Parts: sequence; C-alpha cells; structure tokens
Amino acid sequence: MAAIKSTDTTYMTAIDQAAALAAGKVSAVELLDRAIARIEALDGTYNAVPVRDFDRAREAATAADRALAKGERKPLLGVPMTVKESYNIAGLVSTWGYPEQKNNRATEDAVAVQRLKAAGAIVMGKTNVPISLADWQSYNNIYGQTNNPWNPAMSPGGSSGGSAASVAAGYSALEIGSDIGGSVRVPAHFCGVFGHKPTYGIIPYRGHSLVDTDREADVTVAGPFARSAEDLALALSILAGPEGDRAVGYRLELPAPRHASLKDFRILLLDEHPLVPTDATVRDALERLVGRLDKAGATVTRAGNRIPDLALSGRTYLPLLLAETTARMAADALVALRKKAAALSPDDNSLAAIWLRSSIMSHRDWIETDFNRAALRRQWRALFKDWDVVLAPPFSTPAFPHDHTPDQADRRATIDGKPVPYTAQILWPGLASMLMLPGTVAPIERTAAGLPVGVQIIGPYLEDRSTIEFARLMEREFGGFVPPPDLK
Repeated sequence: MAAIKSTDTTYMTAIDQAAALAAGKVSAVELLDRAIARIEALDGTYNAVPVRDFDRAREAATAADRALAKGERKPLLGVPMTVKESYNIAGLVSTWGYPEQKNNRATEDAVAVQRLKAAGAIVMGKTNVPISLADWQSYNNIYGQTNNPWNPAMSPGGSSGGSAASVAAGYSALEIGSDIGGSVRVPAHFCGVFGHKPTYGIIPYRGHSLVDTDREADVTVAGPFARSAEDLALALSILAGPEGDRAVGYRLELPAPRHASLKDFRILLLDEHPLVPTDATVRDALERLVGRLDKAGATVTRAGNRIPDLALSGRTYLPLLLAETTARMAADALVALRKKAAALSPDDNSLAAIWLRSSIMSHRDWIETDFNRAALRRQWRALFKDWDVVLAPPFSTPAFPHDHTPDQADRRATIDGKPVPYTAQILWPGLASMLMLPGTVAPIERTAAGLPVGVQIIGPYLEDRSTIEFARLMEREFGGFVPPPDLK
C-alpha cells in the first residue's frame, strides 16, 4: 500500500467540506484532486472504487469553482463523492457484477444521482458490489474483491461494500447505496460509518436496475452513507421526495424528530432473535451502549407486551425477499428449484426450507404473506406508541473473513464459536426491511480485535428524522466515526 497522509479535509463531513468550499478555504479542484490522490494511493489495497470518472469530475469541479466564485450556493456544491456501481450514471458501465454486462453503458443518470448532482455534488467514480447485489461481501469477476479498511482480510459488507469502504477510507464523505437485506446497514456496521435505510419508497429508485423499468421493487430502498449523522440528514433532504407521475400530485413532508434530547427518548432494546444467534461481541457492545444511555437519562426497556413475534417476522420477510429477488430467474433454474422444493418434507420448517419454497411461491402465496406483513406492521405501529426507537443489532457478527464459497447455502458464519448458516444472518437487517421502516446504523465502538460495531436504530414509519436524530445525539454524546488506524 502506497504511503499517503490524510489532509485536513480528508475526514471532514460533507457539510464541513461544503462550508470550506463556500468560505474559499479550499477549491473544488483541490478537494477533488486530494480525493483522487488518495484513491490512487490506497485503492490497490482496498479496491473500493473500480469505476473511475476522474476526467469528467475535474471538469465538474472547475465548473463548481466558477459557480462558487460567483456566489452560487448549493448544499453539496463542489463536494466530491462516489456512488454504488448499480446506479446508472450516463456514460459509465452498470454491471451489478455480471460479466455479461461489462459493456452495459448507461445513457441517463439514476434519479438519486440526478438529485445529488443538482445539489452540487461531483461524482468521481462508482463503488464495488457483489454479483446481483446478493451478498454481504463485495466481489465479482469483473472488478475483483473489495477489502475492509479496518482489516483487508475482512469483508467490508455488501452489497454496498465498496460504498462503505470508500467513506471509511477517506475517499468520499458521502455515498449512496441500496438495501433489501441489509446492503446499507451491514456495510456501515462492518466499516464503522453511518448508514440509513429509509422508509420504503421515499427515495426514488428509478435508474437502479439493469432493465429499464418504472416498476417499484418490493422491500428494496436507496439510502446514504456518511461519516456523521448530520450528513445523513442532509442526504435524506436532498434525495427524498416523489418523482415522475407522483410528483404531479404528491409532496413529502417527513415529521420532525420526536425529541431533541437523549433523555427524552423511550428506547426498546432487542438483542436476541429466536431464529438466529447474535455474537457476544455485538451483544456486549449493545449492553455497554445501554449503560451509556442510562447515564444520559434515556429510558431503556428490554421487554413489553407489545413486542411482535420476531420468529413470525423472519418467516414473513424471507418469502417477500425471495419473491422479489428470484422473480426473473432463468427458466431452467426455476425448474431445478421446484424439484428441490418438491423433495422437502412437509414438516420441514427450517429457514433453508422456507428459503427454497419462497423462491418458487405462487402469487396467491405472496398475497397471503403480504397479509401477514400488514398484520405485523399494525403491531409495530402500536409498539411505537410505547417506544420512540428500537435498538437492535445490524447483523449477528462484526466483519468476517472473506469467503468465496460459490453456494451461499454451503457457507457458515461463526457465532460465539459455533457454525451457523451464513444466510440466517439476514434476519436482523430483514426486520426493518420487511416492515418498510427506517433503520439508521451508527458506529458505537470497536471489538478487541479492532473491528467496528454498530447499532441499528429502527423507527416508526416515515419517522426517518427521529432515527437519524437519535444517531446524531448519540454521536454528540458518546462519539461516532473514527478513521481506521492505518489510514489517519
């Protein structure tokens, strides 16, 4: 790894970078060149930004400097950033990790990218993903493997692993990822940064697809990464809101945060799941966080008669997830899955069996599952009458070693020294996904091995500002992002 020192702007927040630009303390070209130099020096080790657009970025930075000199002000004017590979950017490839898509060049920016550029952001490249965006690692046969800036032997998470690594490594103060099974929240947790999975549907998803479509994918959302909760709030204000036909008659007005002080929050802690264990490193970190919250005057509860059935939630989420992610699978693959499902015992209700059956479910079965989701969402609405936020693990473990075993069903996670099916870990991030609720991940500490641990803050429907504000208050009180020690 080439030696490079952080500059005074390397680990600034996006808000602070924008302020420095507006005050003339640094030019957009200087800021961009510093980011590019850092990528060129370090990314041979981390491989977070395989798709680079430096020439056009320099043109945009030059234009931003002219605009700043004229007194123009926008929230991100001149701020360089990277974007997840799966978002369309005109002139750049969007492959989703599929080798057969390596020449798939977009002709139009995704809506999220359009909004970031309209706010003045300068997109300098795209960040790595796993094939089909379907892993908590980020590797493929086009771009190779992305490594965690805290320890290159570890996964940075996925599918937005390159996004989180870019923010943690000091390349970009802001990123945009996507999340259906933790693809924003798990990388944020693994890389020690902030990430936000918004309420379903509030950030337009158009332009995040290999097939040009206006269809809204179930469960899936777009969401930002940052090194501060305030940057998450800024990104949400830029990205959220209807577009296209809906913008004709709708507007989005998210409610203000429920409280302005930690001591006023009523908090429910959920750190045990009936279908998947949670490693002691994560549970203990949450326990220490609860202790800090207690000292800050917050009300933290571990139990209550309104807590919905987490096992039912998991068994409802998996069919919805698999119905969405396998809907367009090849016919021969579908036939093979049907044969495997037919061989299952009717009494087999394991997660593996649910996973398999969900891949071939009928529309009638999907509707029945959606009824279950609606019932659970009613229960969670009632829950949020008693509590303001729910704290939960983002994932069962901290970052784990890279594992390229081709079939994820053959992989095993190690939780408290015991092997657990790799895919079972989807249940913690799946909770907020299935319920369409906002979930913010904030870094809270590091393990004895030096790996980050985050907390998932789940809030009521459309109350994204409450989960982000809770993260901001924790950051102010206890601290937040710190750079990986080798990259300061």
